Amino acid sequence: MTTTPDIEQELIDERIAQLLAGTAELSGPDFWGKMYDLGLAWIHFSEGFGGLGLSPKYQKGIIASLRDKGASFANYQMNLLGIGMGGPVLSAHGTDEQKMRWLRPMFTAEEIWCQMFSEPGSGSDVASLSMRAVRDGDEWIVNGQKVWTTLAHTASWGMLVTRTDPDVPKHQGLTYFVVDMKSPGVEVRPLYQITGEAEFNEVYFTDARIPDGDRVGEVGDGWRLTLTTLMNERVAIGSNVSPRGSGAIGDAVRVFNEKGITDRLKRDQLASLWVEAEAMRLTNIRASDHRKKGVPGPEGSTGKLHWADLNKRITEFTLDLLGADGLVLPGGYTQSRPSIAGLSGQTVQRAFLRARANSIEGGTSEVMKNILGERVLGLPGEPRVDKDLPWKDVPRS
Repeated sequence: MTTTPDIEQELIDERIAQLLAGTAELSGPDFWGKMYDLGLAWIHFSEGFGGLGLSPKYQKGIIASLRDKGASFANYQMNLLGIGMGGPVLSAHGTDEQKMRWLRPMFTAEEIWCQMFSEPGSGSDVASLSMRAVRDGDEWIVNGQKVWTTLAHTASWGMLVTRTDPDVPKHQGLTYFVVDMKSPGVEVRPLYQITGEAEFNEVYFTDARIPDGDRVGEVGDGWRLTLTTLMNERVAIGSNVSPRGSGAIGDAVRVFNEKGITDRLKRDQLASLWVEAEAMRLTNIRASDHRKKGVPGPEGSTGKLHWADLNKRITEFTLDLLGADGLVLPGGYTQSRPSIAGLSGQTVQRAFLRARANSIEGGTSEVMKNILGERVLGLPGEPRVDKDLPWKDVPRS
């Protein structure tokens, strides 16, 4: 019996061979840039823009194959918001000029990205945001405040959604921009968390000017682009496929063994958490294999919701294993403004504190439940009395 050759896989194998030929360093901007140029960065993106126009199902195999050869993909960690969210938005809605300008340095992590949606009065209800952008010729003048902006202090570019028409219902008057985070009128201030770090920030815009060429999509179509961003964010947060036994559950197993714990109840609790973590990992692999090309659907909310709860339970269990040692942060409780690299290799104590944010960032767990109830289970939505009102007529606190 003969089998039909996989022409697409043969093309990918050929490109991987070209990538490795004459490549001394399997990490860093030069390596990732070559990977982009060969179409192996986002395999489902268009040719010339980091992809080959193939199914995203091949991406996991590409990463695995290169990792087996010793390649590092620290760029994914360094620029998670850009590669996981900004790239897909530009691919789906950006112009060729915008893709040419931003995608390559985004993938090589030479330009870090952040995402600015939430506001002090518009958290879970992003569409109610009040930041205004008013057109002035070929520019837009932006005023307002964003909050909980992860790593804005390290970012070169930011994804920004603003209100450009207050006379239409809230979902219709939004417009999406890419903003230079170092431009005049943009001020980033730290928000210190219970970890002692200012990973999050608040960002103030005071008569900041954004060129119309940095607008992504049509004027007033910002909500659709916002959904694209959020769906990819939830996939990036909740559907990460890590090696078996790694991450928080790996820390739990390590601490259990290092402490020489013999308590049967603790052993059973660890086994139960390990099984749950492995079941989720395998579920994410299956979801990744089945995810179709294009904008992710509500499936990302499933993984994100369960991961937020599971990660909190695992880190709490691990901290409990430490006993009195879990009461003190190694190195002391100092205030700092970390880079994304500084967030890796965290201690058990810090992981426990940081996990509190998992059920908030990328959409609260309550919002995830609403999405799953309405879009997956088909349950009736919550009453929305302001749905058809012009934004300017909606009461706000």
